[in-house]
Amino acid sequence: MSGVPSFTPLAASALSPSFNRRIISAALADDEAFNATFIGQERAREALTFGLGINTKGYNLYVMGEQSTGRFSLVKDYIERHVAALPTPDDWCYLNNFEDEREPVVLKMHPGGGKALQKDIQSLIDDLLATFPAAFDHPGNQRKRTAINRAYEQKYDQAIDALERYAQANGVALYEEGGTITFSPVVDGKPISDTEFATLSDEKRQYYYTLIDELENRLSESLLGLPVWKREHSEKLRELDKETAEQGIRPLLKALEHKYNGDLGVLKYLKQIRTHLIDTVVALYCEERKEDKGDELDRRLYLEEQFMPNVVVGHVLEDGAPVIYEPHPSYQNLFGKVEYTNIHGSVYTNYRMIRPGALHKANGGYLLLDVEQLIDQPYVWDSLKQAIKFAKLKMDLPQQDVGMVNAITLQPQSIDLQVKIILLGSRDLYYTLQDYDPEFDELFRVLVDFDLEIPVTRQSLFDFVGRVRRHVASKGLDGISAKAMHRLVEYALRMAEHKEKFSAHFAEVLELINEADYFCKKAADKTLELGHLETALNAKKRRTGRVSQTLLNDIKEGHVLIATDGKAVGKVNGLTVMEIGGTAFGTPARITATVFAGASGVVDIEREVELGQPIHSKGVMLLTGYLGNKYAQHFPLTLSANIALEQSYGHIDGDSASLGELVALISALTDIPALQTLAVTGSINQYGEVQAVGGVNEKIEGYFDLCQHRGLTGTQGVVIPKSNELNLVLDSAVINAVKRGQFHIYTVETVDDALALLMQKEAGALSTRGRYPKQSINYHAVNRLYNIALMVNGGDSD
Repeated sequence: MSGVPSFTPLAASALSPSFNRRIISAALADDEAFNATFIGQERAREALTFGLGINTKGYNLYVMGEQSTGRFSLVKDYIERHVAALPTPDDWCYLNNFEDEREPVVLKMHPGGGKALQKDIQSLIDDLLATFPAAFDHPGNQRKRTAINRAYEQKYDQAIDALERYAQANGVALYEEGGTITFSPVVDGKPISDTEFATLSDEKRQYYYTLIDELENRLSESLLGLPVWKREHSEKLRELDKETAEQGIRPLLKALEHKYNGDLGVLKYLKQIRTHLIDTVVALYCEERKEDKGDELDRRLYLEEQFMPNVVVGHVLEDGAPVIYEPHPSYQNLFGKVEYTNIHGSVYTNYRMIRPGALHKANGGYLLLDVEQLIDQPYVWDSLKQAIKFAKLKMDLPQQDVGMVNAITLQPQSIDLQVKIILLGSRDLYYTLQDYDPEFDELFRVLVDFDLEIPVTRQSLFDFVGRVRRHVASKGLDGISAKAMHRLVEYALRMAEHKEKFSAHFAEVLELINEADYFCKKAADKTLELGHLETALNAKKRRTGRVSQTLLNDIKEGHVLIATDGKAVGKVNGLTVMEIGGTAFGTPARITATVFAGASGVVDIEREVELGQPIHSKGVMLLTGYLGNKYAQHFPLTLSANIALEQSYGHIDGDSASLGELVALISALTDIPALQTLAVTGSINQYGEVQAVGGVNEKIEGYFDLCQHRGLTGTQGVVIPKSNELNLVLDSAVINAVKRGQFHIYTVETVDDALALLMQKEAGALSTRGRYPKQSINYHAVNRLYNIALMVNGGDSD
């Protein structure tokens, strides 16, 4: 059984995907493809349709998936199409609450009604400014005002006249100057001066003193009613001003009441403002008689501040239901805010400084939120749940959080809330919220789960082409060629590492189109061609390829030891993949193993020096399980072995090297050399089955680049798990080399297959007597392990 086994490498046709090119041609010619919303994602589509269609409380949506899978674009586009036929929601306004200005009143109006009311109130203010002060200057009004003034003056004059007649009868003159009344004695028919008065006799002077005292007392008694007369005078003037203002305002309000006779909310508001409008007009035009232009502007601003509605949410009837995305869901961005201004060093606000949030704008429609951003904001998550549960939108920001603890703020009336919340987040966060928030499942009952990969079906291929065409058109290009479209399909399959599934990371396809568009326009072309895509791919590879090129150069220059010809004991070329930033590339790594008598078991050098990560260490530990199950059923497994990835100085993770490590270990154990022309990747289980690994395309291409540099001999190639054959979407250079027989790709299902292929000997199957054929690989392995066990545990070796 020492003959060399033969293995057939994969044909070139098995190294790339095959898809229906006729579907692509049909989709390129069909304008219906432009309407594609989803590419695949049937489960997500069904869940989204259900979640948008059901109106029961608590059926908000959580869209689960990774970033860059097109979740946001697809969901937003789908919702906008879904809601196009839904009715436009109501407008919402805040009005001045004249009874308590700290609690502005909310008014709901039909779509477009808020702006219309605002325009009508603006016209009302214009009419008021045009009506007043002209109404107060009207001759009829002036006559009434003169009559009131005359009546007041007559009362005053009558009192003074009676007193003056009495004074004159007693030889005293009465003088009124500057509102002050004085008395002077009359001698010989004329008032006398103070000097002349001093020459009078004492009796005469005393007579006049007594008489003037009496006159002053009579004056006081006559004018006792003066304050009452003044109040009555002022009251009559105010009543006249109010009556005049009301007469001017009544027809203006009457026209608005007639216009809004079917809207009880507006009628109530117009009724409330009637009295306040009259008082305001009187205060502006009667108490201060100013006519300059600056005051006209001040009056307009004052009237607007008092009576103009604040339309926080306004719509146009044809808008349909709103679809709002809030990228930064802070409290104020979601629930709105009250702005403040500084007047003479004091903080001031009013109902017209209320600003809407995303919930206001989305009310009656749909609100999309990034849940990772949402839960990072203080108070927002709990406040949002409260708003959803009670269907009320209230501005209630804790004042201490905005640095205005002592400032007076507004408490606007709450608004009825009817909105469908769509959260976009990761899988981990979804399950975390389920575990730690008992209300989460009650409020977000619909899960929209986006797959990471999309099966290639007739419909998904058709939709893929449609989405690409639409994006190409958005770049201003005339179209895309069939060959370029085929290359994009291959690119999407390559990202998924699957011949029959697209990657759901459609954003990367769009990124490639954007970069190809640059080269297309640079060449002054109007159609995106295959050459533009290849140029873009090569340019990106060069931009991001410094690290991979450096590693390849190290191997080429001999700084890193990798053999691509001959045989060696205990040495195998492994295939590894590295991810740095947004790029992944493959590079070969030498795996070595040494075996000697001892009882320390299989030692993973990477783990011992803390470079091996848990999954890699698990893969090495499985080797012991395989050796014990395969070879040590009848004696204790006793050996000492060291395994290492040579010249690796960073952290290593993943179990894809476990097949190569086992081949190197058995080569060292049996002293049978392994081929250095082949590189191997694959993980194993304890029963010797070879399992699929990730990054298989990059691994193959990384080893191929090295072999191509050194010169393809026709003996070089790679060994991969049989189950990875479905993941092969290789570069054209590798496929062409396979076609020419210069490079080979072998698949294996078991460890024995890999051993036979790499060590060029039969692995050997266990006979019914429990023995392996002589000279087989497994025969030598059992013998060596048995001899080591005897040496370590005591006994005679064969």
